[in-house]
Amino acid sequence: MERLGGLLRRARLSPGPSQTIYKRVEGTQQGRLEEEEEDGEEGAEPPAHFFPMELRGPEPLGSRPTRQNPGLWAAAGRKAAPYLVLTALLIFTGAFLLGYVAFRGSCQACGDDVMVVSEDLNDELSQDSHQGTLYWSDLQAMFLRFLGEGRLEDSIRQTSLRERVAGSAGMAALAQDIRTELLRQRLDHVWMDTHYVGLQFPDPAHPNTLHWVDASGKHGEQLPLEDPDVYCPYSATGNATGKLVYAHYGRPEDLQDLRARGVEPAGRLLLVRLGVINFAQKVASAQDFGAQGVLIYPDPADFSQGPHKLSLSSHRAVYGHVHLGTGDPYTPGFPSFNQTQFPPVQSSGLPSIPAQPISADIASLLLRKLEGPVAPQEWQGRLPVSPYRLGPGPGLHLGVNNHRASTPISNIFGCIEGRSEPDQYVVIGAQRDAWGPGAAKSAVGTAILLELVRTFSSMVSNGFQPRRSLLFISWDGGDFGSVGSMEWLEGYLSVLHLKAVVYVSLDNAVLGDDKFHAKTSPLLISLIENILKQVDSPNRSGQTLYEQVVVTNHSWEAEVIRPLPMDSSAYSFTAFAGVPAVEFSFLEDGPAYPFLHTKDDTYENLHKVLRGRLPAVAQAVAQLAGQLLIRLSHDHLLPLDFGRYGDVVLRHIGSLNEFAGDLKARGLTLQWVYSARGDYIRAAEKLRKEIYSSEESDERLMRMYNVRIMRVEFYFLSQYVSPADSPFRHIFLGRGDHTLRALLDHVRLLRAGGPGATSSQVARGLGFQESRFRRQLALLTWTLQGAANALSGDVWNIDNNF
Repeated sequence: MERLGGLLRRARLSPGPSQTIYKRVEGTQQGRLEEEEEDGEEGAEPPAHFFPMELRGPEPLGSRPTRQNPGLWAAAGRKAAPYLVLTALLIFTGAFLLGYVAFRGSCQACGDDVMVVSEDLNDELSQDSHQGTLYWSDLQAMFLRFLGEGRLEDSIRQTSLRERVAGSAGMAALAQDIRTELLRQRLDHVWMDTHYVGLQFPDPAHPNTLHWVDASGKHGEQLPLEDPDVYCPYSATGNATGKLVYAHYGRPEDLQDLRARGVEPAGRLLLVRLGVINFAQKVASAQDFGAQGVLIYPDPADFSQGPHKLSLSSHRAVYGHVHLGTGDPYTPGFPSFNQTQFPPVQSSGLPSIPAQPISADIASLLLRKLEGPVAPQEWQGRLPVSPYRLGPGPGLHLGVNNHRASTPISNIFGCIEGRSEPDQYVVIGAQRDAWGPGAAKSAVGTAILLELVRTFSSMVSNGFQPRRSLLFISWDGGDFGSVGSMEWLEGYLSVLHLKAVVYVSLDNAVLGDDKFHAKTSPLLISLIENILKQVDSPNRSGQTLYEQVVVTNHSWEAEVIRPLPMDSSAYSFTAFAGVPAVEFSFLEDGPAYPFLHTKDDTYENLHKVLRGRLPAVAQAVAQLAGQLLIRLSHDHLLPLDFGRYGDVVLRHIGSLNEFAGDLKARGLTLQWVYSARGDYIRAAEKLRKEIYSSEESDERLMRMYNVRIMRVEFYFLSQYVSPADSPFRHIFLGRGDHTLRALLDHVRLLRAGGPGATSSQVARGLGFQESRFRRQLALLTWTLQGAANALSGDVWNIDNNF
């Protein structure tokens, strides 16, 4: 503007022969500017009425502006016009850019790492002709208003009182009642799927037995199994005889430690404690080390102690299946709709040695008979035996007579169909069956599931319209290794990996109230953090759950996030089907809830453990799950943090880097893995920038992005192994030679006696094999590279440095 003022001050132009002057035209077109030609003769007077916004130059003090030559200023105006136009354009452009940036700053898709709904929560989510626009705060308030704490408590109590063993008459009646309840809620679709699966049960006519054996091999006194109904489903049947050895938790490192102390586990019966790893992993490790059988007992040291703490009776044994896998082990890789269509194959996860749970009292009798070295201090428990010894001890004979039965199980489904993207499913499920009362195991999850169905049905009636479909599922056969959920996944895998967005599990949701854990896929971590900040703590007034967990650990992830365990139904969704999943659990601070998988898992005991806070904790789980469902079913852009897996790979590569020198000495390198990780990170960053610069209102573009985002988990299923041979193909979470964990275990074998001694290969005396390493590296690298390529989008957009 200074330049323009200077131009006008320096103007010394004479009026031309003709000038264009603007005047306001009166009359019917009031305010219209009209051009007229003025003769440039000297002395001519200007028109009487000029447009008020005329250009004026600097005037000498006391001068009469009306007598200045108008031609001079008209000519200067013509000179200045381009600058005025340019200045106006610059101002307009700057204002537009500032407004755009401000708008993008509140956009839902503008996070650095994950595309989520903005915290101001001002975006329109739903609309109803009677209520008008519903915003996030409206939906949140509506959800909390319809969620009823009292209903949850009564439902948990009633469910725990019903017989719910898979295949029983009581389970069939409960299934019909739940189906009726779903129909009463007027959902869009309600249906049932029935599978005929092979389950294993104890034989009442031939119960399992345990005998002492003398030096000559003859059976001596029979040891009473105080809980004769308690057994290990899918244990090998038959007899096992051998001297007894105490093996702590039965982990591979425990068994290797036994060997290092001169106690050989091969050919023995192993006595192992409950906890740390599941029953199936204990038996698989024992089998790898050549043991003849396994006895599993609950040690008081692993449960709550103290005058005000409830503890498990010393006469109780704990139930647990020993199939190292999920689903029907007699139709691996195939759905059990009609198993006669398939050849008689068995899962490789079925053990070949027998296993049996025993009580703490029987374990005390056995430990007193052990000789040999004293167990390490960290192996000592709290049974009335001091000290614990490793053995070996006297001979024992274990007889397991469980029998297999073809059993119908039923999964129950209810669906609220999505408005905009009904072919994308947000799935939430809970186990319905239980061995025993199962209050914590499945009654809590079933009650929360039914309450969420009722709540969301009421919300839909009051204006909520989810973009994506909500699928509510009650699973059967969960106590046998997530049989119902796995059979459904096997039956519909070709559909689900394209349409299932996320799975939320309600199993084992309330086992205490001191700590909170989320066992989850990395894709959901950022969303979980956001939800935790919006849910009140059930036992700390005035605090959110997020504030509660950061009190003890400033790294909330270290405090809360855990990997998915195989004994969760969520595990199969991720490791088998490639669908991101999460399972929430409230836990006791310290030893675990003692009654899980026992006849004492009653409503009364669970209520006492939580000191009367069971309804509040159950409602907190319902709030977490419900708000997660709202976000996942209605955000325009799926709030999945696809960049997280770059950090996961980096963390594992850090472990591999330790052995780079050992590999280099053999002419080997991990460079392929590094390159593939780099390509994945670049692809994720590129997609994030594309989303950032796009408009959320572009439905077609948002759907394209959502398809790429929701399939990220599926990209990490190895395409180079058979689902029938290796059902858990996920390279980070699965099991098999194609996984990153298997590669790391194998590389550790480069150093004799190192941490790699924990693997089953060490148990069989195998060392590092270069050909196997090259194959593992290829399987891992190309799966990771394929994930990077898929995330890049179209083939012409792929830009890697591989």
